[in-house]
Amino acid sequence: MEYLDFELPIKELEDQLQKCKLIGDETDVDVTETCENLQKKLDKTRISIYKDLTAWQRVQLSRHPNRPYTMDYINAMCGDTFMELHGDRTVKDDKAMVGGLGKIGNQSFMFIGQQKGYNTKTRQYRNFGMPNPEGYRKALRLMKMAEKFGIPVVTLLDTPGAYPGFEAEERGQGEAIARNILEMTRLKVPIITIVIGEGASGGALGIGVGDRVLMMENTWYSVISPESCSSILWRSWEYKEQAAEALKLTAKDMKKLKLVDGIIKEPIGGAHYNREEAFKSVEKSILRVYNKVKLLTPKKLIEERMNKYAEMGVFNE
Repeated sequence: MEYLDFELPIKELEDQLQKCKLIGDETDVDVTETCENLQKKLDKTRISIYKDLTAWQRVQLSRHPNRPYTMDYINAMCGDTFMELHGDRTVKDDKAMVGGLGKIGNQSFMFIGQQKGYNTKTRQYRNFGMPNPEGYRKALRLMKMAEKFGIPVVTLLDTPGAYPGFEAEERGQGEAIARNILEMTRLKVPIITIVIGEGASGGALGIGVGDRVLMMENTWYSVISPESCSSILWRSWEYKEQAAEALKLTAKDMKKLKLVDGIIKEPIGGAHYNREEAFKSVEKSILRVYNKVKLLTPKKLIEERMNKYAEMGVFNE
């Protein structure tokens, strides 16, 4: 397990507890009481640290290398029923954007999301979770397929942003994202969007228009990353913590501003501390939301979706 800087007190107590148990196993010394006291202290410390995290600490948790990614959630929820679909039918198959058909129980869904890698090789293969235009066009193709067969869409957001390379811009990165936003507002099937990690800029919004948008507790959703914001305003990345607070990018902030519809609670310590619990929470949230929106007619669905986004923000005439 890797630890972030603010998690070091937890690491120290876990190391002490492990050593205590080792002594008990290798000797005749009774260390039961000591281990119990250490466990209580560890539980108390863990609750104390995670109950009031700063915006920057939540950004760090959203990027934790052990945090589950899109395919982890899909495989856990769908098992063998998931069938991945490839290609945008124009350029190629973007490995940073994954999608396909799967079932939760007896209900079919079209799952779409950004996928990051687990090590250097897979990170390069997945382009660090940064889709090219063909990734967004693949996502749109799958959404249109789902619409044709009346299958609800679930999008899982986890990206540091759309790929900013020359080739991506030449192939119409901005147009691809804008097209997705337009088409998603008028898709005739339910769309459930969940931010499971990083929700950065248009890269996330390109598959982020939904009837219900949920955020996991330790995720963020913003037009720009704290580091980039800091480099623009202060010409240095050193102020990223201040930028994170100012951007109001946490799930709690986004819910307060009425930009998302709900927060999915994570296990203490983050989704990576108890993956199974995190998978179950996301699955329950998807089914709960779907059972509400499935009752709406396509016309009402689109009308409510359009109104939802039209009412965002504050303005004066």
